[in-house]
Amino acid sequence: MKRIDIFKRVNWQSLVKTGICALLMFPISSCDDSFLEKQPLDKISETDVWNDEKLVEAFVNSCYNVRHGFLVDYYMMPLTDEAFRRGRETYHLINRGELTPVNNTALDHWSNFYGIITNCNIFFKNIGKAPIEESVKQRMIGEVTFLRAYAYFRLISLYGGVPIITDVFGLNDNFEVTRNSYAECSDFVVSELSKAAELLPNSYTGANQGRITKGAAIALKSRALLYVASPLNNPSGDKAKWQAAADAAKAVIDMGLYSLYPNYKSLFLTPFNSEVIWSRQFRNNQKVEHSIDLHFFPNGSGGYGQVNPIHNLVEAFEMKSGKLEGEDPAYNPQNPYANRDPRFYDCILYDGAPWQNREISSYLPGGMDSSEGTEGWNASFSSYSARKFVTESIGRPSATNLGNTPWIFIRYAEILLNYAEAMYHLGDEATAREYVNKIRSRQSVMMPLVTESGEALLKRIRHERRIELVFEEHRFFDVRRWKIAMETENEDAKKMVITRNPTTGAKTYKVEVFQARAFKERNYLVPIPQSEIERNGKLEQNPGY
Repeated sequence: MKRIDIFKRVNWQSLVKTGICALLMFPISSCDDSFLEKQPLDKISETDVWNDEKLVEAFVNSCYNVRHGFLVDYYMMPLTDEAFRRGRETYHLINRGELTPVNNTALDHWSNFYGIITNCNIFFKNIGKAPIEESVKQRMIGEVTFLRAYAYFRLISLYGGVPIITDVFGLNDNFEVTRNSYAECSDFVVSELSKAAELLPNSYTGANQGRITKGAAIALKSRALLYVASPLNNPSGDKAKWQAAADAAKAVIDMGLYSLYPNYKSLFLTPFNSEVIWSRQFRNNQKVEHSIDLHFFPNGSGGYGQVNPIHNLVEAFEMKSGKLEGEDPAYNPQNPYANRDPRFYDCILYDGAPWQNREISSYLPGGMDSSEGTEGWNASFSSYSARKFVTESIGRPSATNLGNTPWIFIRYAEILLNYAEAMYHLGDEATAREYVNKIRSRQSVMMPLVTESGEALLKRIRHERRIELVFEEHRFFDVRRWKIAMETENEDAKKMVITRNPTTGAKTYKVEVFQARAFKERNYLVPIPQSEIERNGKLEQNPGY
């Protein structure tokens, strides 16, 4: 009988094969499983795994298979005021405020992360007896400690307190467990990340490049402590929690290993650049591991156009002056995309945007990227497509023609923003401005410096996160931890309607609402899947569900 999905029978053959073939964040040159031929492939046992260093390495590799942001049915950007997900009712019902424990498919991360936790616990149970050189063993322990902590961090960021499971359950054990508190879980995560940091190297070379590093452990600790200090989890505003968040972020900065990559657009397409702290690499040229090019490309270029940035996000991109649309007298609503923050052009495809030796044409009638284009069924509902992450140079995407964009879990810009936010709450506004302005002074961005103070400075810090980290799975958690989702997620989704005069070519732009959205107080936490509640009588559902 299946229980909670965290207690599962292990298919050693499948698990090890997965690890060998590196469905991971770091590249391996080939899938060489010749060493498995010591005995029939269907007879790998638990004993075999823990007595062979290569099999142990493969098992560790399999623990890296955590959810990433390019999974088609788990994109988080359309569950915020960033985008709309065409063709998925599971997203629309969440945006309409209709999320329940039985329809939460798009936000059901429970099984994946508890599956990772189970595998990590199996590792810890067995690694002590494995005949592996001690320095390698300690590095592996550091990696798996990090990965289990990451799984718990994502779980508590979605669900609040969850059961902390560190043992491997036997068939005759009692599977019914209660939830630990958020504080207990977050303390566990932070403690585990501190342990991991002590065991991990600063960097790797060769085939090991991309594995978890000391910097990644401290950086995730920075994020976890920032969440702990935020209003959702720290309603009293305890300064000690903000100090802990600041200290962790500063520890990453003081390592001196990372720097802002000069070109914002290129940093997402360039593996292992100076800004990347933890990423997952893909090899779509060998085996399709993600298909964001196919799903993000506009319909006029053969893409599915499934993730549509909404006009609400476009409005949030500042003018080059540093002011928003409504604040800048130079803004022309009939020339709405002129003189914007350079990151706008790196992240959004809009009507008239230069693209693959042509211009995006979302206008009606007859625009190539509109509903009247050659593949109009894939047209964007908002008139915008996502440009960030996609590899324009591949031409027309297909199942066999895709880029290899890595998914960046953590990058240095986030750490600078974490530090700025924490220092603001500690009363050091000068330092907060300094670190926000480092982001705005990136070579390819060069936006005017932030000069505000007080509450206006806090708004600028939050706004900078919205723009700098757009589509990177931060917005969903940020608006919740800040307790502002009742405002941001209750704003209806807007689109741009472009009408072109066939005779003169003149265009008219009009903003319209196209999707009503609703957010309720209970939605600050995601419901635990009802199937898990039914399997475990001690597992309490989140309030309001």
